[in-house]
Amino acid sequence: MKLPIRPPYPPMEALLVDELPIGDGWQYEPKWDGFRCLIFRDGKEVYLQSKAGQPLARYFPELVEAVLALKADRFVVDGEIAVPIKERLSFDDLLQRIHPAASRIQRLSKETPAIFIAFDLLVADGKSIVDKTLESRRTLLEQFAKKTFPKNRQIRLSPASTDLRVAQKWFNTVGTDLDGIIAKRTDMQYRSGERTGMQKMKRIRTADCVVGGFRYGSKAKKLVGSLLLGLYDDDGALHHVGFCSGIRNEEKPAFTKKLEALIRPPGFTGRAPGGPSRWSTERSTEWQPLKPKLVVEVSYDHFTGGRFRHGTSLIRWRPDKAPTQCKMDQVAPVGRGALALL
Repeated sequence: MKLPIRPPYPPMEALLVDELPIGDGWQYEPKWDGFRCLIFRDGKEVYLQSKAGQPLARYFPELVEAVLALKADRFVVDGEIAVPIKERLSFDDLLQRIHPAASRIQRLSKETPAIFIAFDLLVADGKSIVDKTLESRRTLLEQFAKKTFPKNRQIRLSPASTDLRVAQKWFNTVGTDLDGIIAKRTDMQYRSGERTGMQKMKRIRTADCVVGGFRYGSKAKKLVGSLLLGLYDDDGALHHVGFCSGIRNEEKPAFTKKLEALIRPPGFTGRAPGGPSRWSTERSTEWQPLKPKLVVEVSYDHFTGGRFRHGTSLIRWRPDKAPTQCKMDQVAPVGRGALALL
């Protein structure tokens, strides 16, 4: 590959903030729920690179074909790989594509084809433009997309705006389907591997959950390590949906005593936790089932595939809330779905 920048090339990253910057000189974009990807094309050679610098092409052959079908043949574009399912982006279906079996990948590439959402252009016509400002690169990207992107929309242009009100409207339009908002300095060059000039504000949500069980933090100390969270379905079954940690050390003895007094199987009457925790090498693989009496309010960023994708944060105990009120519908997707923005 003879492009002016070649893989592995660290993409520009964003600093996590609680509030988006306001004022002139900022461009806002949706934060998509997918895999960050840089696409390199040099003639008949196509390389898909992950955020961590790893190759992705074997997992998304349909995107390789789409890139090879483009009229432009020497470029590098930055964006996100996503899998749309019924007008929403499905991270679980996206994860299914990272599989060692080529036959499975080929089947899924036809059943649930991925799309690529482009938000920056780094090389155009074989020439690097990373030293140009974002304002200039965005103009070139829009021209590139208009001339080059296919009509079947497998490769799409991400929207962008310098009006914060537009970014706030995106949240209202697509509801829980969006991962957050990105803000970029319009006067800055592309800063490979840096967090300067790019910020992100993630969507944080809250939910009331039943404490259906807990794990000890270690076999030695016998203090609570994490709470196992549950939500009821419409049939009254309590499903394990994730965990909550971050309990302060000084509170653990009292919490442990409170929880141990409620130990009673089965804990969960639907999906139950199983296997070792990937968050601690010391944590016991066993969990203690609890009588469904305790309710906690937690904050989370994503709920997909019947579970919280990441660990949640404890906000407060909810003694005023009945466990049977903690249902799945409070984490159900709302809004039109992120594809409405494309």
